[in-house]
Order: sequence, then C-alpha cells, then structure tokens
Amino acid sequence: MPDTYFVGGCDVGSTTGKALLMRDGEVLGYSIIPCAVRPEVTARQALDLALDAAGLSAGVELDYIVGTGYGRVRIPFASENVSEITCHGLGAFHLNQSDRTLIDIGGQDCKVIKISPKGKVVDFAMNDKCAAGTGRFFEAMARVLEITLEELSELSLRSQSPAQITSQCSVFAESEVITLLNEGAEISDIAAGINEAIAARLSSLVRKVGLEEDVTVSGGCAKNRGLIIALENKLGVKVRELEMDPQVIGALGAALVAGRRARESTEGK
Repeated sequence: MPDTYFVGGCDVGSTTGKALLMRDGEVLGYSIIPCAVRPEVTARQALDLALDAAGLSAGVELDYIVGTGYGRVRIPFASENVSEITCHGLGAFHLNQSDRTLIDIGGQDCKVIKISPKGKVVDFAMNDKCAAGTGRFFEAMARVLEITLEELSELSLRSQSPAQITSQCSVFAESEVITLLNEGAEISDIAAGINEAIAARLSSLVRKVGLEEDVTVSGGCAKNRGLIIALENKLGVKVRELEMDPQVIGALGAALVAGRRARESTEGK
C-alpha cells in the first residue's frame, strides 16, 4: 500500500472554476478563476493553476480527481463526479466539525445544507429558479450602482438607514435601485438595503431545513461582510468564518472524496 495519496478536487460553477490539490489530507495549493465558455476548459485551466500554486508541473498525474459543481459532468480528466451539496457539506465539516448549517451562495443558486454530527448531509434547501440571493444578483446590483462588489460590502457597513428593497426579482430589484438613486438615496443605504434583502431571503431558506449552530457561509459572497452581519441579525446567531477561502470549499470537499476513493481503491487490490 502506498504511503501517500496525491488527489484533487475540481469545482466548476456557473461563474468561477476552482481546483484544489491534497496529499494525505494536507492542502498543497488551489486556484480560483473566472469560467471560460466551456466547463472542460475552465477545469483544465483551474487544475493547471492549482498545480502551479503547489509548485508542481502541469500534467503531473494524480491518484484520483473528483469533479463537482455546475459543470462537473464536463470535466474529462475527473475520475468521477459528485454532487456539490455533498462536497460543500464535507468541506465545511472538515474545517470545523461543529458545523451543522452551511449556506452556500453560488453564482446562480444558493443552498442551505444541514450537516449531521458525523459530517453527513441530512437535509438541504435550494433556490435555483431565481437569481435573487446569488452572486449574479450582487453583480447586477453593483453594476447599477457603478461600484465593485468589495465597495458594495464596505459601503453597506457605513449605512445608518438601510433602504427598503422589496423585490425578490433581479430585474425588478434593479428598477427599485434606480428609483432610489433618482430620489437621492445614499449609495451606502442602498448597498445596506441590498444586503438586508438577501439576508432575509437566505434566512427563510435556512428556516426550511431548521436552524442549527454552528452556521457558516461558503461561496464568494461570504466575503461580503455587510451581508454576513445582516444575516447574523436575521438569524439571531453568529456566523462562523471559515479558515480557508470560502470559494474553494466545494473543491476541498471533492478532494476529500478523492482521497477516500484513492485509499479504497488501493485497499481493494
């Protein structure tokens, strides 16, 4: 039996591709890139950059690779593909075994995943029919406000009177934001209102599976401190910060699955 397993996880989402490499449970390197037109191109570019981050040459052979995410079935070099719900839950639990509720905010959907004390996904709720509450929604709002996503987060923290954003539809919400701008509302108040509206939507999704601590958030929107504070206020609990970039949690979970498969494969021989 080999003493070491070199494995990888590749998470191709709707807006970004992530790859993460591990050797015997230790993270060697990872990458986060914007998606190319085709998932297979995104996957290859993400893997090559992860190899580079790990100080390895492109083309190095891995013992096992698991694909996950929106484009997981289009990753030609993956040994198998696994649901992103399973991978995100496993990745979060690996970082903190007290995690019980994971909120994953993706580019085009958001998910709330309930995790058992043994790290198994026992329930989940998903919003995949509307962009509200997703990365795309925040990008659209930032574009209307002519600010970056980072500025949206920073400005929202300065607000003393968050604006009311009532629409759950991205198109109608854009109209609301434009109206608020025309009425002279402060950009900081509009930014805070956007975070408040999304926090309310996410908290409703959490209630569907049942709130249980610890609660954590994955995905690029987890970097929006204004959203996290708004979510904490809605849920009445603290949101635990991940000890790794929240965008690579799915890739981490996929790599952990790959590690298990590599060991099982060897032990079965």
